[in-house]
Amino acid sequence: MAKMRKKSDLPSKLCTVCGLPFTWRKKWAKDWDAVKYCSDRCRRASKSGDTS
Repeated sequence: MAKMRKKSDLPSKLCTVCGLPFTWRKKWAKDWDAVKYCSDRCRRASKSGDTS
C-alpha cells in the first residue's frame, strides 16, 4: 500500500489566469508539466481572453 503524503508535501504551481496557487492532483500525474490552469473556469477564461 502506498504511503500517504501531506498536502503540503505535494508540488504546486501558480495558475496562469488567476495567479492563485494550486497543488498536484492524481488525475494530473501523467501531464503535470503541461498543466497551466487551476480549474476549468480559468481554462475557459483564458480562451476568451478574459483575465478575471
